[in-house]
Formats: sequence, structure tokens, C-alpha cells
Amino acid sequence: MQLDSPREVRAGEELNLHALEHFLNQHFGTVGVRLHVEQFPSGYSNLTYLLAFGEHSLVLRRPPKGAENISKGHDMGREYKVLAQVHPHFGRCPKPIAYCEDKDVIGVPFFLMERVQGIIIRAKDTLDWGTAQVRKWSENMVHTLADLHTIDIKATGLANLGKAEGYLSRQIEGWRGRWEKAKTDEVANMEFVGKWLTDNFPYAPTQEPAPTLLHNDFKYDNVVLNPENPTEIKAILDWEMATVGDSLTDLGIMLSYITEATDNPALLAFNLKPQAGSLSRQEVATLYAQKTGRSLDNLVYYYAFGTFKLGVIAQQIYYRYKMGYTQDKRFAPLGMIVQACGELAERAIQTGKI
Repeated sequence: MQLDSPREVRAGEELNLHALEHFLNQHFGTVGVRLHVEQFPSGYSNLTYLLAFGEHSLVLRRPPKGAENISKGHDMGREYKVLAQVHPHFGRCPKPIAYCEDKDVIGVPFFLMERVQGIIIRAKDTLDWGTAQVRKWSENMVHTLADLHTIDIKATGLANLGKAEGYLSRQIEGWRGRWEKAKTDEVANMEFVGKWLTDNFPYAPTQEPAPTLLHNDFKYDNVVLNPENPTEIKAILDWEMATVGDSLTDLGIMLSYITEATDNPALLAFNLKPQAGSLSRQEVATLYAQKTGRSLDNLVYYYAFGTFKLGVIAQQIYYRYKMGYTQDKRFAPLGMIVQACGELAERAIQTGKI
């Protein structure tokens, strides 16, 4: 585990340095300042680069090749807008700098934001902390999500980030549709879970819970930790899917990224392995309920949805690999991740336990 460090740009994912230099000189009112670019190696969705431009250290976000018609998660203009609206009310997100929709610059729309430097935990990492420190970090993850969900979306104007009414039902329908579009193989357990989510919706329209701000991809490797105190969360990254709606969908997504010893080995290789001191999925849910007052009566439903969604996201990326849109060998095992997600969600449904 170390400070998040960029590396050489991957083949096929280079940027037009000349055009990008020109854009930056125009934006900052400089003349002839040279640009140095590196790429952050992790992440499976949008591409992220570090730009060293004079005295500025910036992060550039752009969509990957072949993702134009997959989801709004690759809409750079929307992610920039989200950051611009959230940052004044929640300081634990990067400050946006500029947005460019001119495809003549690097071929696709992109945006720039400040770099928040710190520690990002990756799947291969083992936390070399004491048990008490690991537990504190694990608890702070829950506290941070709960803090996000306590922001007054009406008073701050953040309610306009999405349509809260009917959010969960649209999510179920939408992610089942994305599954159908991205399928490359038949996965029986994913099919079962998708149908079960539709057939077992947790509440009537008149009982819909009050909406909150949602990050929609809250997990251990989307947060930046303070190098001086690694249990402290400096920032949440990757706001491309943020919106407003049922807060327990965010909890379900967080739970889907937490592994336990009895999980499919494919997930144990893909996600952070269980750490001595870290909260179990049930402990995370219980602490969240204590912090927010939300009922856990339908916890299995939200966990199954989060895990199904994770499987669909993995399938969308795997689809790009199978179709030849990317040659990144990291994507080759994602078919096994899809199977494992379906298996885990089905097990939770059958046992009533997460």
C-alpha cells in the first residue's frame, strides 16, 4: 500500500499532447508552457491521467474507447457538473477545474479536476496496520457514506441532480436492460437475480423513502486516505454516477465490494481480501443503520441489487474487451467476476443473509 502513483500511458490510450497543451495554455492564460502526462494504472471504467502543467498538478478524466453508448457513467459533462454542485457542500470530493466538449482536443469530451494526493487501497493490498486501526478505517468508511446521505439536498439545490421519485424501480429496470445489451454469455444466476429484483420490489410507491444524495459507486478504492493518518478519508473519487434517490442503494453497492472468507475465490482475487479488524457486511449495515436511522428490513434486497449491478458493470467492461475495443489484459478475467456476483446475490436471496 502506497501513495497513488501514475505511470507511463498505456498503448492505445495516449492523448493529443499538442492540442491539450494549447487548451491548457488558453484556459490558464499562459504561453508556451509544456505538458507532461502520465496515466493512473488502476480503474476499469473511465480513463484517468495526471497532467503536470507548469505549477499545476491536474487530473484529466475521459471515457474509454467503445463506451459511448453504454451508460451515463461515461458522460464527462455530467460528472463535471456533479462535482461543481457537490464540492461547495461536501469538501471530501475533488474540486473541478474545467470541462471541454470539443472533440478536436483529444477526440472525446473530458474534464479536469484538482489532484487529491494520498493513499488509495487496491485489491492486491494487505493493510499493514494494527487491528484497531483497520477497524477505525472500516468504521470511517461507513461514517463517510452516512455523512453524504445527511446532506440536505433541497436546501443545497442538489435535488436537481436527478429524479428521485421512482428511482429504485428505474434502477432495477435500467440495470436489467444494460445486462441484456452487454451479455456475451448466458449466466443463469444473473438472470435469476434480475427477475427476482423485479418480482420482489421492497415497497409500494406511496412508501418510497425520502431521497438523499447518492454517490452510486462508494467503495474502498474510490476514496483517498490521508498519508499522515490512513484511517482518515480525504476525498471520494469517481462521481460519474452520482444522483439522488433511495440511500440504501448506496449501502447495497458498498456491501457488494466487501469480501468475506466464504465468497467465491474469483471475488477474493478481484476485491480487497478480508482484513483482520475490518467490519463484516452485516456489521457495516448495522453501523450504517445506527448512524442514519434507516431500517434494515429489506437489506437482502439492496445487497442483491448492489451485487447484481456490480456484475453488470463487470459485464459491460468485459463486453468491450470481447468486442476488441480495448486490449487491456486486466479485463480478460471479468467473465468469472460476473458469474461470482450472480452466485453471491442468489445465495443471499436463498438464505436471507448477506
